[in-house]
Amino acid sequence: MGKYIVRRLLLMIPVVVGATFLIYAMVFAMPGDPLAGRCGERPCNPAFAAKFRADHNLNDPLPIQYAKYLGNLAQGDLGETFQQVKVADELQQRYPITTRLAIIAILFELFIGVLAGVLSGIRRGKFIDNLVLVSTLIVIAIPTFVIGSLAQYAFGLKLGWFPVTVSPQATWFELLLPGMVLGAISLAYVARLTRTNLVENLRADYVRTATAKGLSRARTVGVHTLRNSLIPVVTFVGADFGGLLGGAIITERIFNIRGVGGYIFQSIHSRDGVAVVGAVTVLVIVFLFMNLIVDLLYGVLDPRISHD
Repeated sequence: MGKYIVRRLLLMIPVVVGATFLIYAMVFAMPGDPLAGRCGERPCNPAFAAKFRADHNLNDPLPIQYAKYLGNLAQGDLGETFQQVKVADELQQRYPITTRLAIIAILFELFIGVLAGVLSGIRRGKFIDNLVLVSTLIVIAIPTFVIGSLAQYAFGLKLGWFPVTVSPQATWFELLLPGMVLGAISLAYVARLTRTNLVENLRADYVRTATAKGLSRARTVGVHTLRNSLIPVVTFVGADFGGLLGGAIITERIFNIRGVGGYIFQSIHSRDGVAVVGAVTVLVIVFLFMNLIVDLLYGVLDPRISHD
């Protein structure tokens, strides 16, 4: 296990280098002048423009710019925005909020999604199965901004159960409704994945053997069948959690959440390439670690999977 983890960590290095280079190239090779609009409608002072370009290495060729960025990244420095604010400081303030939002979304989609998938799978062809299939299809078909706006109107304005917007403190209760909105579509996929794999595994030989030995239906499904059925679900949830930590731009804007998604949106809007590259670089690293955790969980769910 230890050798496997070390090997995976070493393999992350070229992936981070390649991914960050593509991100950096796509952001800084785009046409346009980063100085555009920095000084209002007037052109910037030549001295200010020269210092601005020197501070952000804009006079260097793209490979040299990236090499300097990579050197700073190796030291844990994500750079400074065009407003002279450290990207790491901004992300440090915003990531706890987005992390709480992501945890709520993941718990919501896991608990409700797996439960709905199990009920649908063990009652295949019955009313509950048809209800789950139809309701999840409806949720998948509705865009997130529509679900968020409807939830905000119904549960926030009309019923008054939740705050309509989130304060800068972003408490767990304030993030409850946005988290459920954020996890709604993923919940539908989790339910369908669980249902499909459970139905398939219920027809497997080991389930027939367990039933023939006299094991109860609850033990057969809960202990044996469900564990194997959750492997694709864990893969999906792991990737989904990494994406959620990157920030849900639409949900954060609907509920006025000062998270990573809103930060990325503002950075793109203001053409602040350093902030965009820094935020997405952290997202790449989060994705890689989440994939590692998912691979390790495979061995927990299915002892036949070895990492030796």
